[in-house]
Amino acid sequence: MDGWRIVHILALLWLGAGLGSTYPLIVRAWISKDVQFQMYALVEAANNETRILLPGAMLSGATGFFWGVAEYDFFRDGWLAALTGLFVLFWFVCLPLLGFGLRRARTAALIAAKKGEVTDELREILDDRVPLVFGTILVMSVPLLAWLAIFKPF
Repeated sequence: MDGWRIVHILALLWLGAGLGSTYPLIVRAWISKDVQFQMYALVEAANNETRILLPGAMLSGATGFFWGVAEYDFFRDGWLAALTGLFVLFWFVCLPLLGFGLRRARTAALIAAKKGEVTDELREILDDRVPLVFGTILVMSVPLLAWLAIFKPF
């Protein structure tokens, strides 16, 4: 099934572009002490998450599933079951929590920008590390998922 393989690799590249355009902005927002830059970075990260990361994650999951079903036996290949379980955990638990934290930060940043001052809600959100934690988990999950898919250890 070379067709599924090509489409899946393209979807993985899209997913990588989504992670690469979202996660560095999150890290830079929490490292920076400039509130204006933090607001900008979090708004951009939230936009990149919905425009690039989510479609890439959905497409990579769908193409990976169909490619896996077409070439492998889900019940005999334990690595495929483990890969599917980890994918569901990382992308259906961590990704929505990352998105929720980013949308919350974007809303607070836009409200603060409209008021022209840093609000208490924005300060509270900037102290919250939900997008940073779940973004890190998602970035760290990619090598684990790739290792399972490449080496098929069990």
